[in-house]
Amino acid sequence: MPAVPLVRVVRSGFEEAVHLGSVAVSDADGRLLAGAGDPRGVTFARSSMKPLQAAVSFTLTGEELDDEEVAVMCASHNGEPRHLERVRSLLGRAGLGVEALRTPPSWPLDQASASAVEAPRPEYHNCSGKHAGMLLACVRRGFDPETYREPEHPLQVAVLGAVRAAAGEPRAVGVDGCGVPVHALPLSSMAAMYARLVTPDAVPGADRAVVAMRAAPYLVGGRDRLCTAVMEAVPEVVVKVGAEGLVCAGVVGRGIGVAVKVQDGAARAAEPALVRALTLLGVVGDPEAPGVARFARPPVLGGGRPVGELVAGFDLPTS
Repeated sequence: MPAVPLVRVVRSGFEEAVHLGSVAVSDADGRLLAGAGDPRGVTFARSSMKPLQAAVSFTLTGEELDDEEVAVMCASHNGEPRHLERVRSLLGRAGLGVEALRTPPSWPLDQASASAVEAPRPEYHNCSGKHAGMLLACVRRGFDPETYREPEHPLQVAVLGAVRAAAGEPRAVGVDGCGVPVHALPLSSMAAMYARLVTPDAVPGADRAVVAMRAAPYLVGGRDRLCTAVMEAVPEVVVKVGAEGLVCAGVVGRGIGVAVKVQDGAARAAEPALVRALTLLGVVGDPEAPGVARFARPPVLGGGRPVGELVAGFDLPTS
């Protein structure tokens, strides 16, 4: 099935561009409940897999972690001081320093935080929380912490097993931007995975990840980030962006998951598309509410001022 128009870019009253894509809504039994475009199209899960990866690491550690530590394990964080503090806390539990991280040296995503540091470093990478959690799991289990990114490493083998249990057999396994294995799945399977993540006792360790994300949403993203803003505004939702125009969400209490993929990889279109999907599902009651509005209809700028907006206008036919 072809992708469909998800988001229109309107500048000065003229439609300047259109982002095509697909949406899937699934339940915890794997049933496709609704969709747009090609809900069974396959794409890499990218950072939307982080709550499941964190659940594996948390389970392997066998110890109690606080909400902010678990949340930053699920994060694509901004690299703000608050995020870095929790990354270092996880590493400290393992008796390790930031030099143990195998994340590529990066600048913080947050501009203010980036301007306050002198050079890119591994801990500034948005995946450093996930990696710190993986290192803690390795130390607790006696796994080699030097090679934790390799597909044959026991930790990554455990992650692959969790992916198979929660989302089905990956269509391919590649290398993510941070260097760990990344799994290609149908969009409907990713939505089903998120439905299972928010279903109590459906996925080992996931209950703890979901509690932490809801309790500490700022640690999952940070300033001006979609995941943080939507979870702060709508507490029953857990949201996690991926990359290349992917974003997933699970609705606590309803046992449904949503996966959005913008075909051209544009994150700017994934944000209003997710808010539109959650609005159609009755999860977001008012897309113009504070905290959500800037993601529901992001402004198009001209000369530094708004002259248009991105408008998500698709429907979600039931299957």
